[in-house]
Amino acid sequence: MTPAALVVMGVSGCGKSTIGRLVGDHLGWVFEDGDAFHPPANVAKMSAGMPLTDDDRWPWLRAIAARIAVARSTGAPVIIGCSALRRVYRDVLRDGHADIRFLHLTGAPALIMARQAARVGHFMPASLIASQFATLELPDAEPDVIDLDVDPEPAAVVASAIAALRRRGDIA
Repeated sequence: MTPAALVVMGVSGCGKSTIGRLVGDHLGWVFEDGDAFHPPANVAKMSAGMPLTDDDRWPWLRAIAARIAVARSTGAPVIIGCSALRRVYRDVLRDGHADIRFLHLTGAPALIMARQAARVGHFMPASLIASQFATLELPDAEPDVIDLDVDPEPAAVVASAIAALRRRGDIA
């Protein structure tokens, strides 16, 4: 079964946008950055160096879940970059359906912090990465999650993602 959506997940700076776009190019699917679903108040809060609370995240997650529902109803799969740091957040995105796959981008905190610090023009300061790692609940027992190490070059990460999706029968 082709998933309605692939959610590229992980802490800020792990490469969700880069990998999501490249996987989208490979599959011919649209990529949408989850950051675009944040209300302005969330962006302002993060820009000021304050981590989001669950109350901040629920409307954002529901907006992304609504976009996934559109993909499900139209039959046009989508790839969305979304941190999805906690199991309960991933459950909101699943919305009771089994037609979503998560590509969990993992890497050493030092590597990801260095990448985040090198980003230009992004609202998320590197100072918040530690709070993201603290919030992250590893999806070890979740069968719809594929873990991908982000240390290799993006093309190799994408090749691993595509191979894993094929092995699972999610794509041809």
